[in-house]
Amino acid sequence: MKITNNIVIEKAHELGFELIGFTRADILEDETAKLKQWLSNGYHASMDYMARNTEKRNDVKNILPNAQSVISLAINYNTNYQYSNKEDSGKVSRYAWGKDYHLVIWEKLELLEEYLKAIDPTFECFSYVDTGPVMDKAWAVRAGIGWLGKHTNVINRNYGSWIFLATIITNREFEYNELELDLCGTCTACIDACPTKAIVNEYQVDANKCISFLTIENKNEIPGEFKNQFDNWLFGCDICQDVCPWNKKFSVYTNIKEFEPAGNKEIALNQILEMNPEEFKKRFETSSIKRAKLNGLKRNALFLKNNILKGASGSL
Repeated sequence: MKITNNIVIEKAHELGFELIGFTRADILEDETAKLKQWLSNGYHASMDYMARNTEKRNDVKNILPNAQSVISLAINYNTNYQYSNKEDSGKVSRYAWGKDYHLVIWEKLELLEEYLKAIDPTFECFSYVDTGPVMDKAWAVRAGIGWLGKHTNVINRNYGSWIFLATIITNREFEYNELELDLCGTCTACIDACPTKAIVNEYQVDANKCISFLTIENKNEIPGEFKNQFDNWLFGCDICQDVCPWNKKFSVYTNIKEFEPAGNKEIALNQILEMNPEEFKKRFETSSIKRAKLNGLKRNALFLKNNILKGASGSL
């Protein structure tokens, strides 16, 4: 039985994916050139892995030699909760409020792949959820999921940018989607709102200045130049997405309970500073927050706490 677009879409919808797009497995020439320029500028900071496996990022046939198509999928993770903005607590990026999205999406992808292989045993594929040498955002744009916003997140006109992406490389041909128009227009809300000026140009983020990088991937101390610029972000940052008109205009909430806050929307700074490894492992076992490791989280909490203390002493 032939696997068609509708067969993939119907099953993917059933599993909770709101958006599904299809594109030809072409070489990403323009995207690779921009990646190389970004790397040349040093905007990847200490993320040296971004410079590896360029040939796979450029051409997915280096992953699956008989690749014909790329299926891009997106799942909404927006939930109807807000921050209390307590001074003695650190904010966690919305994507890490609930269960680690990798765990949730990998399970769904496995079910989708099993279903498609049961229909056609010759169906081959490799799938990724931003953990391999695949440019998920580039494929999402090519597959018509949305356009790349000036903050470098993919924006969909119906869901905004509160979406997780998954990529399936396959040996099957499909009917392919048209590109979505870039609807950012003249808006610079994300650029203007970034407190550390990390969006150095439209569609370019310098990770060295990005709060998300500095609180998660960064293994060093947070530079003192960013004192009082973190707006109490303990893990990640959503400022550029919070101010995006497309996110303000569309408030579609997810039906996936695993993405709802599991006590990690905001965390008391003292709680982190007093946490031991066993407590950390137990609390964040299925959370994306574990990526920062306990030492990183303590570093972030201390950085925020010192800002609060210095601010208080300075106002006396």
